[in-house]
Amino acid sequence: MKPTMMTYILEEQEMVESILASYPDNVRAFADAALDKTDWLAFATGSSYNAALSAKYYIEKWADVRIEVKEPFHFTHYDRLSPYTDLALGISQSGQSTSTIGALQRVRRERDIATIAFASDTESAISETADVTVDIGCGKERVGYVTKGFTGTVLTLMLAGLHLGERKGKATAAEVEQQIAAFRKTAAAIPSIIAATEAFYERYSSEFVSAPRFTAVGSGPVVGTIKEIETKFCETVRMPSQGIELEAFMHGPYLEVNPEHRIFFLETESAVKERLELLRSYESRITPYTYTVKLAASSEGRTLGLGVELDEFQAPLALIIPFQILAHHIAGGRGIDLTNRIYTDFGMAMRSKTQPGDYA
Repeated sequence: MKPTMMTYILEEQEMVESILASYPDNVRAFADAALDKTDWLAFATGSSYNAALSAKYYIEKWADVRIEVKEPFHFTHYDRLSPYTDLALGISQSGQSTSTIGALQRVRRERDIATIAFASDTESAISETADVTVDIGCGKERVGYVTKGFTGTVLTLMLAGLHLGERKGKATAAEVEQQIAAFRKTAAAIPSIIAATEAFYERYSSEFVSAPRFTAVGSGPVVGTIKEIETKFCETVRMPSQGIELEAFMHGPYLEVNPEHRIFFLETESAVKERLELLRSYESRITPYTYTVKLAASSEGRTLGLGVELDEFQAPLALIIPFQILAHHIAGGRGIDLTNRIYTDFGMAMRSKTQPGDYA
């Protein structure tokens, strides 16, 4: 049988545990290359871009660095390279993204700075433009809608920042062990997260399948999560979908909300949690189709509580999993057969990949 999105989602626990078991060896070469670098420029597109955003604040916190995440095509043709940038990262799950490779090539032409790639294949095309290539630990994902690879990229990037922080003396051995322990507990909780999401979908499936539009709202480190929700729903559910930061939502997009709008609120223990609660309360007066996804266990109505103990910087690792499942299930509920891939020649026709994807 062909693998599906659920095939790879069900492998996420084993993958996360494997990545954690390989720590710190799997990110040691990264730390060696990045040890004295403080101003990073990361290039990625699609889910890799969303993964970089998801890990950005965690890395900045623990490694005491500054990271700017950019779309590589736009950078290559329009942006200026900051004189302060001392490290360039290229993140591509397949390792075949021509725009990310092109951005690293431009950096190399202009400046003699270190370049590091993150990919699922350390021998892929992107490795030719990097001083070091880090294996994100997900293996090959042979469906067109990445899930396992997204989670693997987020975790590997976080671990890279954590190990670098320890090497720089910014994180103590006890703090590192505490972080790893939290990630291990999250890995152990993945089966229960999947089960809770399955039940959540069954409870509200008719509302999800009949939705005319989806919006996900969050803030801080979960901005990458809400952008990945947008990406995954557009790819699979194929309905108008957006992931939008809390403050940005309140400056215009709130005016489009109507009684049929479906809105997901991603709740963490953040500095702006009260603002999120106020917004959820307000929008619930306009549409009955509001839902909350949060880290803690919950018995509240229309709320999916994951039952994991993570802080807001770690939160992206767990919060995306329910939406990977919902994307798959809602697509199926709408009669979309995701094993029947469409537009299979798009990557080569648009020259966005160095070679066709190896899909089942």
